[in-house]
Amino acid sequence: MKIEIIERGGYQVSQRLERILHEKLERLSKYFTDEVNVKVVCLKVAKQEKLEITVTSKGIMYRSEVTSDNMYNNIDYALPKLEKQIVRNSEKRKEKKAKGSKQENFLPFEFIEQEPEELPSIYKKKTFDLDPMLIDDARFAIERLGHDFFVFLNAETGKINILYRRKDGKFGLIDLVY
Repeated sequence: MKIEIIERGGYQVSQRLERILHEKLERLSKYFTDEVNVKVVCLKVAKQEKLEITVTSKGIMYRSEVTSDNMYNNIDYALPKLEKQIVRNSEKRKEKKAKGSKQENFLPFEFIEQEPEELPSIYKKKTFDLDPMLIDDARFAIERLGHDFFVFLNAETGKINILYRRKDGKFGLIDLVY
């Protein structure tokens, strides 16, 4: 198991915390037969401490994100979430194999949701033209429409971009490669 610990936002990971993270994350290796990559991000957000753990194995990603006033508590909250995702996914794979489904061969990468058991159905479909616009125009469109994201054709690059509002109120930009 390859574990990478990243410090952000001025948070300093102590040797004790690093040792505890390694010990507790190694317990997850019982669920995997191949090489597992674990990325742990520890950061300070205002007066809170945030822990983000991403586990990747065979192209499948498991993710847990927890915020509280204590990083040690975050570990205790995040690991059961990850374990639940891993167990649920392995059960689903066993069911698919039992049914003889070949669908998993067509999906090179899966993202496992944290909570919902069943995905909601699509109840509305919209179609619209992508007009070229600048990033600032897209930001104003988000404000004007009151949406959390906006898909647009970037006039500068000629690519489709997605501008979104982050939880902290700032904007993020996804630049698609196709």
